[in-house]
Amino acid sequence: MHHWDFQRGIASMQLQVQLGLDHGLSLDACLEGTGVTPAQLGDAASVVGAHQELALVRNLVRRLAHVPGLGLEAGVRYHFTAYGILGFAIVSSRDLRSAMDVALRYLNLTYAYNHITSEESGGEMRLVFEDSAIPEDVRRFLLERDAAAAFTLQREMFSQTLVPKALRLRGPRPPHAGLYARLFGVEPQFGAARNEVALDGAVLDAPLPQANEVSRRMAEEQCRQLLAARKARTGLAEQVRDQILRQPGHVPPMNAVAQKLLLTPRTLRRRLLEEGTSYKALTDEVRETLAEELLSAANLSVEQIAERLGYSEAASFIHAFKRWKGRPPHQYRLAR
Repeated sequence: MHHWDFQRGIASMQLQVQLGLDHGLSLDACLEGTGVTPAQLGDAASVVGAHQELALVRNLVRRLAHVPGLGLEAGVRYHFTAYGILGFAIVSSRDLRSAMDVALRYLNLTYAYNHITSEESGGEMRLVFEDSAIPEDVRRFLLERDAAAAFTLQREMFSQTLVPKALRLRGPRPPHAGLYARLFGVEPQFGAARNEVALDGAVLDAPLPQANEVSRRMAEEQCRQLLAARKARTGLAEQVRDQILRQPGHVPPMNAVAQKLLLTPRTLRRRLLEEGTSYKALTDEVRETLAEELLSAANLSVEQIAERLGYSEAASFIHAFKRWKGRPPHQYRLAR
């Protein structure tokens, strides 16, 4: 089960509440069960948990089920300014390839629920939207929203309309399929093996009109600081991270950590959940942070880094790293 324990800015909830208001919902109906107050919603500096935004999405999906393509309508509201400093890092990039690299590297600073990765072959780049971890009742909405938001951002980076080569989606053809074609400019293929948007590789290296290397570097540094601040842990979660960090090459089982902290495994699991995290999430955080440092600063092979982080084989580490960063370790290292 995914507990959606990561934090994000309030801008996404603001956009989706406005969507609800535009369709006649009250503010109370939109915010029901989210734990977010109207005052928090109005504060641009507010930070919320992804699970709180998920509650808002459920309210919209349940109350506005009669609106066709609601997720697509939500996604086109995500202009680059909605992403704050990350938006500026993206549009300041040299070309679309670099912009996608920045966006995927800091995916946790976006508002996506789909795990988005990219791959390139056969003269095209494919953005893959993995939605299997998203609860089924909101999966369609969030796939539509995340794909439309990503495409809206891409179009804003170019002075001309960007039309994908193909749009392939896993689910069955919905009654509002025509809305996909109007938005993306291409007839979607439903019942595909996975969700993906395919782009012509020729557009990847076209210079972006707002490219500025100095601005990109400054914005990306702020992105790193913001991501680090949001990952900061306190309370019991911080104590657990400390225990894991003591032996990063041999991650202790949760039972052993619970014993050191004078807790039962059940109590440890419950209290971490109350703090919005889990033992696996903390283990991944430690490994991800150490992997970034080793790839950036140490002259070690991917195999050696995998061994230092306690992976039995490099393939497992590469798979995990791609899940964290949207690309394999060697690509991450080359971009540093």
